[in-house]
Amino acid sequence: MSVAPALTDFVDEQTAAIADACTRCGKCVEVCPVVPYARLARAAPAAVVEGVLDVLQHGGALAGEAATWAQQCNGCGACIPACPEGVNPRQMLMLANTRDAQHESRTPELFRKMARAIRLMAAMQLAPDDLSQLLRPPARRDVEVVFYLGCNAVRTPHVLFNAMYVLDALGVDYEVSGGPASCCGIIHAKWEGEVDQGGRVTGNTLTAFDEMHPKQVLSWCPSCQLHVGETLAGFQDVEFDFDHITSFLVAQEDRLRAAYTTPVPMTVLLHAHEGMRDLGENVLRLLRDVPGLTVADVAWETGYTCGGSGADRSPQLKAEQRAETLHRAAEPDIDVLVTLYHGCHRQLATEGAAKGIKVLNFTDLLVQALGGSPRLDAMEALQSLGDGKPSPTRRCRR
Repeated sequence: MSVAPALTDFVDEQTAAIADACTRCGKCVEVCPVVPYARLARAAPAAVVEGVLDVLQHGGALAGEAATWAQQCNGCGACIPACPEGVNPRQMLMLANTRDAQHESRTPELFRKMARAIRLMAAMQLAPDDLSQLLRPPARRDVEVVFYLGCNAVRTPHVLFNAMYVLDALGVDYEVSGGPASCCGIIHAKWEGEVDQGGRVTGNTLTAFDEMHPKQVLSWCPSCQLHVGETLAGFQDVEFDFDHITSFLVAQEDRLRAAYTTPVPMTVLLHAHEGMRDLGENVLRLLRDVPGLTVADVAWETGYTCGGSGADRSPQLKAEQRAETLHRAAEPDIDVLVTLYHGCHRQLATEGAAKGIKVLNFTDLLVQALGGSPRLDAMEALQSLGDGKPSPTRRCRR
């Protein structure tokens, strides 16, 4: 494996290539669904792009309409197929936000605070042995697969243990790598503006994977997937394929289908995001294989995930789409609202409890179909105790 360059050098190379290829046509701004909600409807698309490129090329802080667009980008990816020159505008905006954070970070010490919160939230939900399984460094041995959790997913540990149950059922030889010690580096680079520190974090994590000689590293977190798999693609040469766990499970579809023993008789609404539509399509395909399960519809929301890196960056747009999702989930033909990512699950479980909507992660349903008992969503239980009142729930048809 080659030694990774400083991330600053990589960012310089990428931004130079983008600036050279971009014709400033503004097509990416024209198709952006955030624009009408960011008071940019009257902005000149070419001028907005020019403002972003100026920061990419010369550094400094984002300003004016360029700042508004970059800071409210929810990662939906609608801009990518719209570019006639093959530029990835989502990557362009991710790098512009990184440049902006270098000028003046809006989130100093975010990683330190986040790491402490992750450990505390996980410790509240898990026995010590389970906590150690998610946070300890993986054994340095040759493996077929590394299951890469990222950081924040550890706040919602039941989905991770469910996923591991599925991997175990398939007989996969894997090691788990997760928690702040295995960070992808996105917080340091994009949020805190510590670009070369972010590069070292990313490089150390990728090197640790390579030392286990896996064929595949399977990510869970969509931000890790976007940061390592797209924004920093090519930053460091590795010997493994980096992909999402849902893609791996789809590749094992025949084996999974043969392993199912238990019907799951319910009708569900799947929540997914346009920004990584392929992963939502993966889960849709997996759910359609579950015996007894009917997928009534998919609630596609914009962004690539819920939360501060995704849909929350355009709150008005998100609010409109979220209201539609919850309205559909509350209709009498739907038993359960099904989530994909950990961050989406935390939000929707809270919102659903307030409206009597049952929310499960897709991994819960796979475990049930395999004849197992899904892990308890301990955070949901803790939240329901918050005001001393029982939260309303809707009975599922079994």
